[in-house]
Amino acid sequence: MSLIETLARMEAVAAGRAQPLTTVRHRHLAERPLVLVPLTTAGEAGAPLGAMVGTDREKPLLLTVPQPRDRDLRFGFLADLAEAVLPYVDGFADDVEFEERKETDAETGQKVPVQVELCTDAPQVIVPSAAGIDYVRLLGRSMRFRRTAEQEPETPHPAPPHVPLLGRWFTHLGERARVPGAGLLLSMTGLLTRHWATGQSVLEDQHLGALLAWISPPPGVPAPQAAEYAEAARDADGQLRCPPAGPATDPAFDNRLLAPAMAGYDAGLPGAEEALRALVESQLRPTWDAVWQGIDLLRGLPEGARVADRWKRDRWSYTAHRDRIRAGEPPQPKQDDAVTAARKLAARESAQAQLDAQEALDDPLVMAARRLAGEALYGTVTGVEMAFSEGRRPMPRPLVTLHTDDRPQLSEGVKVHRPLADGRTQTAEFVGYDAGEEGAPVVRLTGGMGRGRTPEPGSVPEPGETTCWTLFEHAPRGGPGLPEPEDTPWTHGGPPSGPGDAPPAAPDPVTLEDFL
Repeated sequence: MSLIETLARMEAVAAGRAQPLTTVRHRHLAERPLVLVPLTTAGEAGAPLGAMVGTDREKPLLLTVPQPRDRDLRFGFLADLAEAVLPYVDGFADDVEFEERKETDAETGQKVPVQVELCTDAPQVIVPSAAGIDYVRLLGRSMRFRRTAEQEPETPHPAPPHVPLLGRWFTHLGERARVPGAGLLLSMTGLLTRHWATGQSVLEDQHLGALLAWISPPPGVPAPQAAEYAEAARDADGQLRCPPAGPATDPAFDNRLLAPAMAGYDAGLPGAEEALRALVESQLRPTWDAVWQGIDLLRGLPEGARVADRWKRDRWSYTAHRDRIRAGEPPQPKQDDAVTAARKLAARESAQAQLDAQEALDDPLVMAARRLAGEALYGTVTGVEMAFSEGRRPMPRPLVTLHTDDRPQLSEGVKVHRPLADGRTQTAEFVGYDAGEEGAPVVRLTGGMGRGRTPEPGSVPEPGETTCWTLFEHAPRGGPGLPEPEDTPWTHGGPPSGPGDAPPAAPDPVTLEDFL
C-alpha cells in the first residue's frame, strides 16, 4: 500500500466517506458490458445454484438449479448459460479492421509486413468480486473438456452443445484477467477499490454492499454506519438485509430457507420450483443492482489517456482466441508447458510495469505516489546551458537545472524520462546538484531533440517551465526471448513428447465421480 493510499484511507475515516485515489478512470468500461452474478451451493465445489446475467440492467436473465446435486439439471443450467453468454461473446467476432504487423516468413525466416484482422471491439464481462473471477475460471476448467454426443456418441453423460465452447471462452477470460490492466473480465470490487479508498480494511472492501456504502452512502447516513448495515444487518428472520455478492451464500440463508425449499422440491411439492427460483432471485437481485450502481459511479470518471492502448491489447487477445477456435485447435491444456508458462509470466510482469507507468503518466494523483516514493519529481526549470557531446559528430546535450521540493532517489548517471507534448519520451541523465543543493538537480538531455545539431523547437524546456521527470521508463521493454517449446532444456522438462516417444503413464480410470 502506497503512502498516498494510506493517507487517503485516513482521510476517509476522518471525513466519514471514501476518498478518490485517482482523477481519471484507469480501466476501459464497455458501452454494453455483460454482467454476470453467479451463486454456488455450499459444500459442493463448483455446483451452481443460479446466476443472473445480461446486458440490460432492467431485464436480467435469471437461471436457477433447483437441485444442484442433479447432474442433468446442472448441465441444463450450463447450457442455458451458454445460450445467454455466447451470442454476446461472438457478437464482436466479425466486425474487424486491418492492421499491419510483422510476422516471420516460413521460408526465409525474416520479418515481413502482413495485413491481419483485428476486431474493432471485444466483449467485457463484469462480476461482483474477485471470487466471481475465480468461479468463472472454475467453470471454464470444468466445461472446456466436456464431450458432446455429436463428438463422441458413446461418451457417458454427454454435455449439451455449446457447453465446451463456453468453457474455452471462460478459460480465456479467466487467464486474461491475470494480466495487469486487462479489461475482458473485471470484478466490480476491484474496479472500485482502484479508484476510491475507504475507511475499512482491504478484506472488508471485498463486500460490494459495504464498499458502495462508503463511496455513495444514502442521504443523511454516515458512510461507516451504512457500511456496517450493509455488511451485518439482519431482519427478524435472521436473514441478511444485504445478501453477499457471491458466489458463496450466507449460512443462515442455506439452513433456514434454502434447505427446506430444496427438500420440498425433492419431495415433489407443488410450487416448490417456483419458490426456489424466488429465493435465488432474492439473493441475486440486490447484487445485480449493486454492480450496475458501481458501473454508474465509474462512468462518472473520465477515461485515462492510455486506457485505449491497453484495451487494444485486449482486442488483440480476443481476436487471437477467436482465430484459434475457428481454426479447430484443441482446448487450452490443463497445465502449461515450461516455455508457455515462462512466457505468460514474462508477459504479465511486462504488463504490470507498463500499467504502473501509464497510470502515473495519466493521473497526477498516481504520480504523486511515485514522487513520494522517490521515483519521480516535478521541477521548475531555472537554467539551460547548451553543451555538446564529444566525438566526430558532436550532438546537442543541453544541461537543464531544476528547482524541486521532491527528493528523488538520484545518483550520478541515473537515467530520467520526461513525457513530451507529442506523446514521445525524452531521456536524460542525472549529472549532479547545482551548488550542492538537493533541491537543484541538473540533468543532461540525451534524446528527444531530433537528429540535427540544433535541437528541434520545443524539445528543450525553457526557463520557468514546470516539467515532470521519472526514474522509471514510460514504455518498459520485456526481457530476453524464450526458446521454442521444442527447444525446452532438460532442466525444465525437456521438449514435448513426439510421435516416436514412449507414451506417458496412463491416467487413473474414469469413474462416476469424474462426472460430478
